[in-house]
Amino acid sequence: MADPALGPIPGTLIVTGASAGIGRAVAALFLREGWNVALLARRLDRLQEIAEGQPRALPLACDVTDLAGVEAAFAATAARFGRLDVLFNNAGLFPPQATIDEVLPEDWTQALAVNLSGMFYCARAAFAQMRAQVPQGGRIINNGSISAHVPRPGSVTYTTTKHAITGLTRSLSLDGRAFDIACGQIDIGNARTELLQEVIDRARAADPDAAVPPTMDVAHVAEAVLNMARLPPEANVQFMTLMATKMPYIGRG
Repeated sequence: MADPALGPIPGTLIVTGASAGIGRAVAALFLREGWNVALLARRLDRLQEIAEGQPRALPLACDVTDLAGVEAAFAATAARFGRLDVLFNNAGLFPPQATIDEVLPEDWTQALAVNLSGMFYCARAAFAQMRAQVPQGGRIINNGSISAHVPRPGSVTYTTTKHAITGLTRSLSLDGRAFDIACGQIDIGNARTELLQEVIDRARAADPDAAVPPTMDVAHVAEAVLNMARLPPEANVQFMTLMATKMPYIGRG
């Protein structure tokens, strides 16, 4: 349970993919803002770095493709903090770029496991906790992508999973109404993270003359997620697109 000595707490958040990139930035900002934060990722050592000196942080090693592991992590969060107010459903990967005939079946399977099944498992566990707790309700924020709207070249696997997340968001929004569970989606384009740098490096390896794309500070993403999370129960950001201003989104695809 929460420690009363820590003072008023805005709420409890679970962040998946919390060890790096967007997830790490979101976790760090919510901790600075006084939230309880459960940090989920496969690398416990990285989570412990973020949690060091943070009494409201709970680092939990968790592979989102493991249903039992996900359920155990969500149960541990509820046991520690008493409830769950927000899930930032963020864990994901970007497989090697290729046209569909060159996509390796194992890359397809891995992307589906992490980007789709993993997000489904986490949303499922969050929904169950939010439905059962008193007072009932909460908020799920799915990390979609610009690719939930328009693809990058050679991204058939990633784009397919991110289009599916939009369907997940819409279904959760509809089914959650009866239980005061809101669901929104943030579609992010070119935040400066390790994942984006890997995509850029791959593109430049294939074409050394490829232009470096416009990017934005990942801190802006964390601030946007915090603003979504702070909304009262009667309000919801259904879809937000946050992108580097000059990136090729309008007209891409």
